[in-house]
Amino acid sequence: MKTKPAASLGGFIRTRRDRLTPDQVGLSPGLRRRAKGLRREELAGLCGISPTWLTWIEQGRTDAVSSETIEKIARALLLSKAERSYLFELAGMRDPEGSDLSCDPQLDSMLREAVAKIKTPAYVLDHEWNAIAWNPPAAQLFTDWLGKPGADRNLLRYTFLDPHARTFIFDWPSRAQRLVAEFRGECRAVLDSPRIKRRVEELRRTSKEFESFWSTQNVLEREGGERTFHHPKRGRVSLRQLTLSLSTSPGMKLVILL
Repeated sequence: MKTKPAASLGGFIRTRRDRLTPDQVGLSPGLRRRAKGLRREELAGLCGISPTWLTWIEQGRTDAVSSETIEKIARALLLSKAERSYLFELAGMRDPEGSDLSCDPQLDSMLREAVAKIKTPAYVLDHEWNAIAWNPPAAQLFTDWLGKPGADRNLLRYTFLDPHARTFIFDWPSRAQRLVAEFRGECRAVLDSPRIKRRVEELRRTSKEFESFWSTQNVLEREGGERTFHHPKRGRVSLRQLTLSLSTSPGMKLVILL
């Protein structure tokens, strides 16, 4: 029999509740305690919800759980980042903390060091598709995007607002349309974040092509495969693109052109 998502959610909450002790959450253990972890009533009190409602959640008797309730449960259970993300996935919701688009300075430094050691063109895109690290071969390939001092490093702004991109990128119309669909698909969980909204709204105002492609609401996964460019000095260049997501920051990606 297939397990219902609500039942899986309740089962996970019970295992995390059983793992905690009262003193870990600032409660007195009391006398004649039989429960090996937190009692259901104790967790409900920490979350500010009724024990009956928590019982229904744990027993999988309801699908009408709000994101606010899941947030309270996650905090009360002292969940790790991975556990919290898993809890929201079981509830069929997006973790509001997952919308944080900031980059750890230490990670940023490590990415720059790693990209510099790659011998073929390589660059790192953040959640907004800004290039935050690239190596000399990438700068030599993308002369107007990564090789020009003071140039805008956002891949979407370069593709749609820099006139050189239209001749540099082979078959620009289809590649640009696919790029927009990939961006929507990749950023679907954070499209309502202020930074992403500002980026999209700016491009919709300044590029009629972006506005047209965005309005279709096409969604695609970022793919690899052959990429062809018309380089101003090297002529036609064809490379194979490999995109890798970073496990510590899934919205960021390392792009290598082989």
